[in-house]
Amino acid sequence: MSDTKRPIALDIADETPLGDATLAYFDKCREKLGMVPNVLSAYAFNEAKLSAFTQMYNDLMLADSGLSKLEREMIAVAVSAVNRCYYCLTAHGAAVRQISGDPELGELMVMNYRVADLSDRHRAMLDFSVKLTEAPQEIVEADRQGLRDAGFTDRDIWDIASVAAFFNMSNRVAAATDMRPNPEYHAMAR
Repeated sequence: MSDTKRPIALDIADETPLGDATLAYFDKCREKLGMVPNVLSAYAFNEAKLSAFTQMYNDLMLADSGLSKLEREMIAVAVSAVNRCYYCLTAHGAAVRQISGDPELGELMVMNYRVADLSDRHRAMLDFSVKLTEAPQEIVEADRQGLRDAGFTDRDIWDIASVAAFFNMSNRVAAATDMRPNPEYHAMAR
């Protein structure tokens, strides 16, 4: 399933051949990315789970939104930094470097977004995402209003929360399974 070695520490691979749709999706990944991301290979033991994961990911990260692709990747990295998720820091740190064209921004985001030269909009978005990660019970109307004051709509706030929540979930799965990033991510956009 994986283009390299087993992507997770669990031995849950299914011997059932992958369906045509999944094989086509993996071919598209190889064509666009030069690899099949290990997170997809990990989920491929169950095509229904893979489909659910990719549908949610694609909706949150690629569909129309008031958030740019870079902003969504920045949320992924800020949340993953709090959770110390090696897989997502590597993969989405590479995406921040690539999309922004700024390798330093990608590195700062991975290490500590608070020291990056960010706009007020981005700082508010990331502060909210991190608070939602660390202390969700403390989110109050003032936090949502802070995002509105930074220029976000209520729909944008939904998207910020959804992206942050998705990466909290996927960080935990990655940690529980010792999911490893594809080696190719390390050299991207440097």
